[in-house]
Amino acid sequence: MVVSVRSWLANEGGKHLVLMLWLGANTWLFVRTFLLYFTGHQYHYLYQMLGLGLCISRASASALNLNCSLVLLPMCRSLLTFVRGSHTVSSRKTRRLLDKSKTFHVACGVAICIFSVVHVSAHLVNVVNFSASYSEDFPALNLARHKGEDPKLIILTTIPGVTGLLLVLILFLMFSSSSYCIRISNYEIFWYTHNLFIVFYIILMVHMVGGALKYQTNIEVHPPGCIRVNQSSGKQQEELEQREEGEQRCREDAQFQAHCPQTWIWVSGPLCLYCAERLYRYIRSSDPVTIVTVNRHPCDVVELRMLKKNFRARPGQYVVLNCPGVSSFENHPFTLTVCPTENKDTFGIHLRVVGDWTERFTQLLLPEPKINFEILPVVQQRRYPKIYVDGPFGSPSEEVFNYDVSVCVAGGIGVTPFACVLHALLDGWKGFRLQRLYFVWICRELQSFYWFAELMVALHRKLWQENRPDYFNLKLYVSQPDSLQNMLDEKYQALASRLVVGRPKWKLLLEEIGRTNRHKKVGVFCCGPKGISRTLHRLCNAGLSTGATFEFNKESFS
Repeated sequence: MVVSVRSWLANEGGKHLVLMLWLGANTWLFVRTFLLYFTGHQYHYLYQMLGLGLCISRASASALNLNCSLVLLPMCRSLLTFVRGSHTVSSRKTRRLLDKSKTFHVACGVAICIFSVVHVSAHLVNVVNFSASYSEDFPALNLARHKGEDPKLIILTTIPGVTGLLLVLILFLMFSSSSYCIRISNYEIFWYTHNLFIVFYIILMVHMVGGALKYQTNIEVHPPGCIRVNQSSGKQQEELEQREEGEQRCREDAQFQAHCPQTWIWVSGPLCLYCAERLYRYIRSSDPVTIVTVNRHPCDVVELRMLKKNFRARPGQYVVLNCPGVSSFENHPFTLTVCPTENKDTFGIHLRVVGDWTERFTQLLLPEPKINFEILPVVQQRRYPKIYVDGPFGSPSEEVFNYDVSVCVAGGIGVTPFACVLHALLDGWKGFRLQRLYFVWICRELQSFYWFAELMVALHRKLWQENRPDYFNLKLYVSQPDSLQNMLDEKYQALASRLVVGRPKWKLLLEEIGRTNRHKKVGVFCCGPKGISRTLHRLCNAGLSTGATFEFNKESFS
């Protein structure tokens, strides 16, 4: 598939620019620090003892400091949401870059792991050299206590060694538990191990306290390599006499001092910012939430309507939900399917019962009726669990209203980000740019369409009454048409006529949309299986010969 330069720049240009800047910063820091320790006079004697291991360990440490400071910033969700919603960020390209925050967080995490491997490997070589190349001339420069000391003993009896082992262990647990298979099969492992980052940063700032590497402080009076005043006679005296007459002896012995720890300078700012944000989120999420209604929908989907004081949200945003009755520390993101408006204060989510957490949460919301239990009114019978809601947070779906033409593609429960958009159109929200909306929803089972069937029918009827039938273009696809006649109910006729058996032919669909909207930027929004998103991403970059530019946006919770 041929890639169009214009389409590629529209979709990938900003992301790759940030990537190149980030890679450039890492490379510059690595090379700069390497050359400093390789050619710096203050490290002359230390380099003679340790060799290239010194340069590589310190260069990788500089890159680690950079990435350990950057990795926290993408996780400041409230800050990113504020920046996205503020008038200071008016560019759509800039807002779309904020949607890549999770990708940038992962990139920094991978860089931390790579540079940690390099850093640890170089320091293992350094420890061996400390033992094998023990300096009798400069005892203060040695980390080993005597020549030939066991390197394992050096590691286990020094602050840098012990803290380094702990950092490697924590980093291994965090990295291994972040794999896709573990996050899907057992999210609790990922959640608990990832929160070890607090311990990681504390140990990281202690890591440099030991002062394993030292630099020379009196270069002016003791140039590197000069002959010391107290040098013994004999062979060394003969070498001294062979020097030129203009060369002078050292005025004093070399003196060495450990570096002051600098890691805290790098990480203290982002760490304080993140901690302040977490405190703000904790205070905000502690406000009580009232569960108004709970409804069970087909295909194991539960709708939850809630009420919270001073809660405001925009269509496309999501919240993070915590239920202490299930787990005190687990937090799970859910897209808002209903936002508060001027006429109603309630907001809602739809969750699919998949996994241990959603199963236990659903059992608390809708407990099984007990046998021989007297049937009471619903108001008296239901006792909902206590929940906490943090958010709302920004997401790519917020940009649906900022295009002239938008295409929303949903797969199964991935329809939730766009349900709130449909509610906003139905409620008559004003002030947005959107002139035409294409809504494509693919489901395996026909029953899934009933989650939002009444909403789609109501919006369709409203736009026909306003003489705007082309504003909302609806396409429904079902891959398993077992009971297709069920949607022939009279009130769902508007949906039945737009129901197609099979899967969309994406290229033909986008070409049709492009021909209808020539010379326009079309926003393509996807929330669903990876196969669909990959196909749409490739097609948007391909630059279909229709005159329209497709900008791809993928829903991703950070």
